[in-house]
Amino acid sequence: MEDNFALVGDDGKKETEGSTFSFNKESESVYTLWCSGRTCCEGMLVELKMIKRQDLVSLIAGIMKPVQDQLHIKVELSADSMDNFVFCVASRKQATKMFKELNDLNKFCCLVSKAEDKYNIPGFALLSEIAEVSASILDNKVVAALNKYSHLIDYIHLSDQYSGPIQQEDPNQLKRPEVRRILHCGFNVPVKGDLEEMKPLLILVFYLMDRVRRYKLSKEAKVKSDKNRAAVEEEFMKSTHQARAEAAALRREEKRKAEKEKILAEEDPEKQRRWEKKEQKRQLKKQAPKMKQLSIKAL
Repeated sequence: MEDNFALVGDDGKKETEGSTFSFNKESESVYTLWCSGRTCCEGMLVELKMIKRQDLVSLIAGIMKPVQDQLHIKVELSADSMDNFVFCVASRKQATKMFKELNDLNKFCCLVSKAEDKYNIPGFALLSEIAEVSASILDNKVVAALNKYSHLIDYIHLSDQYSGPIQQEDPNQLKRPEVRRILHCGFNVPVKGDLEEMKPLLILVFYLMDRVRRYKLSKEAKVKSDKNRAAVEEEFMKSTHQARAEAAALRREEKRKAEKEKILAEEDPEKQRRWEKKEQKRQLKKQAPKMKQLSIKAL
């Protein structure tokens, strides 16, 4: 980390007394480390999510449904360091879960059939928006890492449209959620807890950051990417049309109320009379049946 970032572990808090590392203790089972000061990214959050060994219920549940300690790496990429695409390679079970839960994967990606054979990544599923991106990201080095460390790699997620989990539709939400460019990786910590074994995976993360920065979509892929984003935007606008119309009507009504209060406060009978006449005309126009005008071409 120190070789790749100018600042490692500075979160503005004092380190725990006697601590020899810069991890932040978020809870009894979650530790985080913030890194910043590197080209092509705003920062990187390393999150160590361990089994809740202090919780007897969690330990018993872990016997029924085994879980592992995990290392999550979240890199927020700079705006000019990634083209517009969404891509994810993950274990089959994790890919299904992420497709159901994450907004960007659900909106932009589809499951690539026979990806294991096509890209030589046995045990993994591929969610991709654009075919040429899959072929470019899954180069020899990445495929070799997926095969060698398949027991440690849970998922690799790249996206320019990341907005988090799918939210329940809110009729009052008039704007799409804010999106970010991210590289998220989830790794399983070895059973013996030997973090040295995970060093090649950290090198893989830095390799992907540089790979994405250098990669540019072809003209055809860029057109497809733009169409996909326009389609998602159009779908959102249609779904919120009624809410936006109601919000606009409410703003107009508030504006009229403020105008009326201003006129009444001036105590000018002539101004009040003109305003009332204008308001009556508006109401009559609003109540009048709408007529369609047909134009007939002369023979």
